[in-house]
This record gives sequence, structure tokens and C-alpha cells, in this order.
Amino acid sequence: MTILSAYIEAIGVRGPGLADWPATAAVLRGDTPYAHAPTELPAPERLPSAERRRAVPVVRIAFAAAEQATRDRDDFATLPTVFSSSGGDGPNYHAICETLASDDKKISPTRFHNSVHNAPSGYWSIATRDMASSNVLCAHDASFGAGLLDALSQNLCDGVPVMLVAYESDYPEPLRAVRPIPAAFGVALILSPEPSGRALARLDVELTDAPHDTLSDADLENLRASVPSARCLPLLAALAALAPNHGGDTSHHACVVEYLPGSTLHMTVSAC
Repeated sequence: MTILSAYIEAIGVRGPGLADWPATAAVLRGDTPYAHAPTELPAPERLPSAERRRAVPVVRIAFAAAEQATRDRDDFATLPTVFSSSGGDGPNYHAICETLASDDKKISPTRFHNSVHNAPSGYWSIATRDMASSNVLCAHDASFGAGLLDALSQNLCDGVPVMLVAYESDYPEPLRAVRPIPAAFGVALILSPEPSGRALARLDVELTDAPHDTLSDADLENLRASVPSARCLPLLAALAALAPNHGGDTSHHACVVEYLPGSTLHMTVSAC
């Protein structure tokens, strides 16, 4: 069976009660109890002021993760990207549907251009002047896994680092009744085909049909199960467990991440 491998050079995370990767790692290791709180969506730092004012929640959550992952890099303007989301901007869709159901059916240009699935990728290219390739994917609940496989395939074929950004915004009612995504969550991983001084861990991924992992904390498991981009949490937990002062085996950890119906992704992370 084919194994796709890469080296994780940076991680960014933003979610409910999860401000960044260090805070998330501490929670996933059990060093800090998880305290659920609404996801804070900061204004994108790198966007020009005019675009920053127009940035909708799905752009903010994608940027919150991506800006963390690229904070210590100077090559983000040439970094290929993969943006992956199961749906996009739920609040914006809700507002457009409200307008279409009203007597005045004129949709604002800002709402319209924010409704397209590649809006976060477009804003990222504006913010960073990134002229490298950018793939934008949607695979419903399997969007994190699909984005990861795409990024790893680019590592293999093109031999260059790639940033994966997987993200969701919450859906308001009545959309939430049919698409129950309760919280905004974003994760960014910079994956390189070769080890470097930045490498945090080696990642090996293969398709399997083994049962996917769940999380022992009920609130974190609910987050993993209900938000497609949060399916990454078992992988993040394995990465967090590599911390050398955590105790136990810190050389490698394995996990199984939910993917398409009937298939999962077996992942092994190894210390560099």
C-alpha cells in the first residue's frame, strides 16, 4: 500500500477554546483542561485595511491558522497552498438566503464575492502576494483528509513545501438544522518533502479501513465529530504527545483519522 510522507514544519490552530498550537497541544496532552468557549476570530493581520474590513468569518478562521503557521517564515509569498473546507461561509450563505427570501432581492457585491468557495485562498494571495499555485478543495466531511492527501501528493510530485489550510465556519439556523456545524475551526500545516531545521516531525500517511480514533474528552470528541476540519484532532494529539518532557515513548505515535465512508487514514508521526 502506498505511503505518502512529509515533514511537518509548522502548525497553526484556532478553534473553540483553542487559541493556537501551543495551547492546543497542552490541552491534547492533558496538561491543561479543555474549556469550551466561542471561537475568537481575529482580524487578518496581513490583509490591507479595506479587505480586512470585509473579511467574513470563514476568511478570518482560515487566516487565523495560516498566519500562525507562517509567522516565523519569510517565504510565504512563494509557498504553494491547499485550502480545504466542507462548505465555506455559513453566515454569509444565511444572509444571502435571507435577502433572496425578502422583497428586495439585491445581493451586495461583497456578499456575492465572499460566497465563492475559493474566497479565503483569494484573500491569502492578496495579503501575501503569493503567486504560487493554490488548490481549493471540498470533500464534504472528508475535506481535511482530502486536503492533506493533495498537499502530500504535491510534496511528492513537485518536491516543494506546501501549506494545507483546513477550516470551517459555524452555520446559523435554519441552515444548522440540515448542516449542523456548531463552531468555527481552522488548522494549518506546512509540509515539506525533505527534513530541515524547521522540521517538527515526520508524517507518514496511508489509506486503511481500520476504525478511526476518538478522543477521550467528551467536548473535544464532539468537536472532532461535528466539525469536518476538526477531524485533524487525533493527528494533533499524536503530534502533541511527541513533546520530550511529556513522558512515555516520544519517538513516534500513530493514529487513525476519519476520511471517506469505508476508508480512514492511518498516520504515524515520528520525532525529528
